[in-house]
Amino acid sequence: MLTVTLLAAGCAPEEEGGAQRVAPPATDSPTADGKPGGGANPGGGANPGGGANPGGGANPGGGANPGGGASSPAATPATIPPEASPSPAPAESTEAPPKPRVLMSTGSQGAQIRELQARLRQIGHFDRSPTGYYGSVTVTAVQSFQGKRGLPRTGGTDTVTWQKLLGMTRKPTAAELTPPTERVAAEPDKRCMTGRVLCISKNSRTLSWMIDGRVLSSMDVRFGSQYTPTREGTFSVYWKSRHHVSTLYDTPMPYAMFFSGGQAVHYSPDFAASGYNGASHGCVNVREEGKIASLFAQVKNGDKVVIYW
Repeated sequence: MLTVTLLAAGCAPEEEGGAQRVAPPATDSPTADGKPGGGANPGGGANPGGGANPGGGANPGGGANPGGGASSPAATPATIPPEASPSPAPAESTEAPPKPRVLMSTGSQGAQIRELQARLRQIGHFDRSPTGYYGSVTVTAVQSFQGKRGLPRTGGTDTVTWQKLLGMTRKPTAAELTPPTERVAAEPDKRCMTGRVLCISKNSRTLSWMIDGRVLSSMDVRFGSQYTPTREGTFSVYWKSRHHVSTLYDTPMPYAMFFSGGQAVHYSPDFAASGYNGASHGCVNVREEGKIASLFAQVKNGDKVVIYW
């Protein structure tokens, strides 16, 4: 194009008389006749840049001219939502978990204790007949079982210990719960062969309840120590006291059947718990509460008591 060639060469058309023609300045607003103030180049050519007049055409950046057309609103930057704060982790509890409920412990007695002992005996942790009394022997047996199972060795039977034991054993039979006396009863003394007799042998450490020479029941017994020996001979029951407490030693003597002064046949929780490791103060101690309870119900005042070697 001619105009482009002239500008590129640095030569512009001149006015008459040698003066160089200068293009009028561009205007930002339309003229009175509605034509843009900065349209085509007065020299008859296009804008040297090759596009619309910078003063009245499109914005070189590609938008509307800020002075000559409608202004486009600036783009609103996208709003970035704030990052959600992470929820705080719950604080770890410093409280110890609740301990399991204790079902049986030292001093407890009854049918459930007898079952506990029978079940422990099934798996080798209790080496004697069930007594129904929770003493030191039972505590040791429970501790042994707990240690083998990885449980705290408390010696008390709580819900966890009991459920573990139930899962490892079967329901005890009647013979396991109330077995015959552990010791073989001695040959009855001839004084025991007639009438109603509590026939008690120091040699075999057994008591046999006999009527007219027939043994109805037998049970293990223990006697007084060498310092408080149990008397020997033939006596009679003169007083029965179901919930007796010794006034001399302030100790319980359940199912007491007195036969000689302060000496009596009675149940001994200590005997049930400790076996033959202890001794009485002269009384005849019975280990099995169930057996002496039955005996107490049958014996009458005046029944004979024979104690012999």
